[in-house]
Amino acid sequence: MGNSKTEAPMPPEVAAISDCGYAIWASDDVAHALRGNFDPERIPVKTIRHVRIWGIQVDDERELPGLERTMIPDEDIWEITLESRHGASYAFDSRLLKPAGED
Repeated sequence: MGNSKTEAPMPPEVAAISDCGYAIWASDDVAHALRGNFDPERIPVKTIRHVRIWGIQVDDERELPGLERTMIPDEDIWEITLESRHGASYAFDSRLLKPAGED
């Protein structure tokens, strides 16, 4: 009952966050109201995990008129859980973050 595939290797940019133990926002894509819950210079990283989002394939025109076959590919993401100033945990896509202190 195991998965025969091996875990995807951690990308270098995620490994850098893991090694640092702290993250910071990589861009302004996260709402300022949410960003205000975190330290502006060093956000503690609680956990990092690999997540696979399974894609779909539709072969039925009745489901999507005009499209005989539609396919959305699988996606691998790395989820990083951060600790807010108040101790709450929030999970984010790793692409929104970079290691703290990196410019």
